[in-house]
Amino acid sequence: MSKRSTAENFVGDYLPALLAQASNLISTEFHLVVKAHGMTVSEWRVLSTLADGKALVTSVLAQISLTKGPTATRLLHRLEERELVQRLSDSSDRRLTLVRITAKGHHMVSRLIRLAKDHEQRVLEPFGLQDAEQLKTILRRLIQLHWRDDEDAADAQD
Repeated sequence: MSKRSTAENFVGDYLPALLAQASNLISTEFHLVVKAHGMTVSEWRVLSTLADGKALVTSVLAQISLTKGPTATRLLHRLEERELVQRLSDSSDRRLTLVRITAKGHHMVSRLIRLAKDHEQRVLEPFGLQDAEQLKTILRRLIQLHWRDDEDAADAQD
């Protein structure tokens, strides 16, 4: 067996590689729609994460929306200038900043959310409702098991 086929077999059966490939392929399809609606992928990720109206701590928002620290700060500043999000101080811990979507931001992202749900339905349709829900349940559980709080991440770096 050649080294190449061994590597291909490994990647073809390695969960992180499979998740990354599936995510990249499916996300790229929808990101074309996002860009056609005049929004960047980062803006979409942040606004869609906040779309339920709940304020999130900046670090949690960055983690969920896959946005790195300095990039998240710049992005949130731009979104705040455009009145799409609002930054607030956390009443229980002044060191934390909360971010909440504004009515304008919600209006901007709501149509894209409907289009995202349509896209998701097309992606999952070949698997049937039961398998699609099972896949989503497993992915939520994987995320829950591997979620790292800021304190956990800081401890891991020490």
